[in-house]
Amino acid sequence: MTNGYLSNAALYLVEAISGLYMMLVLLRFLLQKARASFHNPFSQFIVKVTNPPLKPLRRVIPGWGGVDLAALVLLFALQMATLALIYLILGQTFNLAGMGVLAVAELLNLTLTTYLITVIAQAILSWVGPGGPNPLSGLLYSLNEPLLRPVRRLLPLISGIDLSPLVVLIIIQLLKILAVAPLADLGRALGH
Repeated sequence: MTNGYLSNAALYLVEAISGLYMMLVLLRFLLQKARASFHNPFSQFIVKVTNPPLKPLRRVIPGWGGVDLAALVLLFALQMATLALIYLILGQTFNLAGMGVLAVAELLNLTLTTYLITVIAQAILSWVGPGGPNPLSGLLYSLNEPLLRPVRRLLPLISGIDLSPLVVLIIIQLLKILAVAPLADLGRALGH
């Protein structure tokens, strides 16, 4: 029985630590794509934490067309390593093709979850301290505006209320159900 507790604790630690670090690498990638200010204290924290593996990786894998390929490779490698550790802890075997598909599904899920969290955080900050000087608000705006702007064009303000975050959250959940879940199922099916 204690072995079950130890493996559960090990699984939790692997998933929590790798998930948090992958989210930071993903945020760095997304903030670069959104051309957010890297003078922001939150951006500087993300850069400092993600620089150790990214700097040497960028010497080998250069960017292409404004896309930080080194960050994408790092995310994929971290996700594959996380899955390998999880299967090792569980005592299961898995083939690389299935793990690769599952890694892509997990990274898509992480991306959608990151946007879900940041859109909710931006909405809450807009209610609590609208217009106040907050470095997080500007960063969230830079990150989420590419998602919210097209929805705002289709759905203008209604009585001064912006419903675009709600629509984006619904779309994110639909993508998780209709795109990520089937891809994850395919990865699991290929793995066995």
